[in-house]
Amino acid sequence: MVLLLFGPPGSGKGTQSRLITNWLKIPAISTGEMLRAEIQAQTELGKSAQSVMARGGLVGDDLVNKMLLGRIAQPDCQNGFLLDGYPRTVEQAEYLDQVLAERKFPLPVILHLDVPYAALIARMTSRRQCPKCGRVYNILSNPPKHDNVCDDDGTPLVVRKDDQVEIFTERLRTYDEMTRPVLAYYNDRHYYQISGDRSPKYIFEAISSILERYGVPPPPNGTSD
Repeated sequence: MVLLLFGPPGSGKGTQSRLITNWLKIPAISTGEMLRAEIQAQTELGKSAQSVMARGGLVGDDLVNKMLLGRIAQPDCQNGFLLDGYPRTVEQAEYLDQVLAERKFPLPVILHLDVPYAALIARMTSRRQCPKCGRVYNILSNPPKHDNVCDDDGTPLVVRKDDQVEIFTERLRTYDEMTRPVLAYYNDRHYYQISGDRSPKYIFEAISSILERYGVPPPPNGTSD
């Protein structure tokens, strides 16, 4: 099974990706992780990507596509995989269709976590992080025990730069502009839009019910805890 997971920043994709891949025993593959792995291994693709990034440029489709091709050829992908952050363009989506057909993979199932922007902004601007240990809190849903200090080490909590309203709003705008054409490309496929402003357990149960339609056994008890 091949899954494509879409959702704006703050939609809970990371949580759902972990739950899904633990359940299905398939790897989660993100563009960022592929780039980091290639750069760390100092492969030719990694060196090329690093050179582009050092000049402040964006890594092009050609490089990303080659990285994807190498990644899904690994043995852990033989039973399927989940893609997070790919495809980012219609051209990448067309390339993915070609690769999946050549390698006899099934058509992908598209899971789109849709969250109202007002809810996302409220969620993200309520986040606080400990600059010492990195622990993240939410002053609305998961506050620290004592006002604005970390439970573990007492360090004053801070608002991350990416969580500031102006910056986060711009990230949402960029995501929307990039993703809308890709979602439209998949709209008449195995495409499912899921309300992402619910609890992680509710969202995972919705995803489970969708995937069970494709013959996937239900997750074992406790998978969504």
